Amino acid sequence: MLTLTLVILAAVIFEYSNGFHDAANAIATVVSTRVLTPRQAIAMAAFFNFTGALFGGAVASTIGKGLVDTEVVTMTTVLCAVVAAFSWNIATWWFGLPSSSSHALIGGLCGAALAAARGEWSVIKWNEGVWPKVVLPMIASPVAGFVFGALFMFLLLIALHRFTPHFVHSLFGKLQIFSAAWMAHSHGTNDAQKTMGIITLALFTGTKAGSFDHWPRWLDFLKTPSFLLPKWVIALCAVTMAAGTAAGGWRIIRTLGHRVVKMQPVHGFAAETTAALIIQAASYYGIPLSTTHVISTSIMGVGAVKRFTGIRWTVVERIVWAWVFTLPATALIGYILERAIGTPRP
Repeated sequence: MLTLTLVILAAVIFEYSNGFHDAANAIATVVSTRVLTPRQAIAMAAFFNFTGALFGGAVASTIGKGLVDTEVVTMTTVLCAVVAAFSWNIATWWFGLPSSSSHALIGGLCGAALAAARGEWSVIKWNEGVWPKVVLPMIASPVAGFVFGALFMFLLLIALHRFTPHFVHSLFGKLQIFSAAWMAHSHGTNDAQKTMGIITLALFTGTKAGSFDHWPRWLDFLKTPSFLLPKWVIALCAVTMAAGTAAGGWRIIRTLGHRVVKMQPVHGFAAETTAALIIQAASYYGIPLSTTHVISTSIMGVGAVKRFTGIRWTVVERIVWAWVFTLPATALIGYILERAIGTPRP
């Protein structure tokens, strides 16, 4: 009972940190262009993160059963994975770096599972899970964000070149509200699913191990004999994600919204629309994409069309290094935690 309580508590805290850590994904551009005030933008992002979290389930299935062999996973393994991800989230938030909460959770899970299996690499589903749904998208999605963001911005410039700057600013000041809302909804659809998958994995492994067999009947809702997302888990994660988003992520908002490139509403609209399209497509196919990677590179692509030299490449370099280290760092943390407190299989 204690372990399950700790797992759910840790997952909820992680989901909350994901909300304020990744709030910037949806609202940094709309704040930097002054279309909405920070308070208005955060309220909007919280609501649409909530609506997005209520839809889909493919990403949760990937996280819960598509990356590691569930036979070696215990509730302690899940707890170590979540603590590793949360630790990395807090560290990167403190330094204002928009790293990936998704990859932090995936790295923590893989590292903890590897430790639980006493170093047997076969427990990690490399060919059918990690490689096609994590590593390749980790490389492809930032490239897609940059390229499609730049292309979309270029097409907008061609289409709008006859209109006055005042008209363009006024039009996209309104349109950017919709693109920011869609970005927030897409973020909820993809990111909230990851914690749902982790909690369901803990319930699934606990049920298989018979951990709930002697518990009172009123706790039967915890039993998950097959990997299906319980409705209470969906609701819990949706509410927590929205609450975390409402708390805001001001350090990262400043990095994404002001330090990478200066933007106007048309640039914000192009970046958000590009990112939302990519994230929504990934969610449909069950790919736990890094929303941070996508929106960051979409902003860079849009900024490159505006003025290539206007991108602050020193800031970009810091962001890229945070991306590179996320998976191995959290895997190492998860591995160490599992070795320290877990019970490896015989």
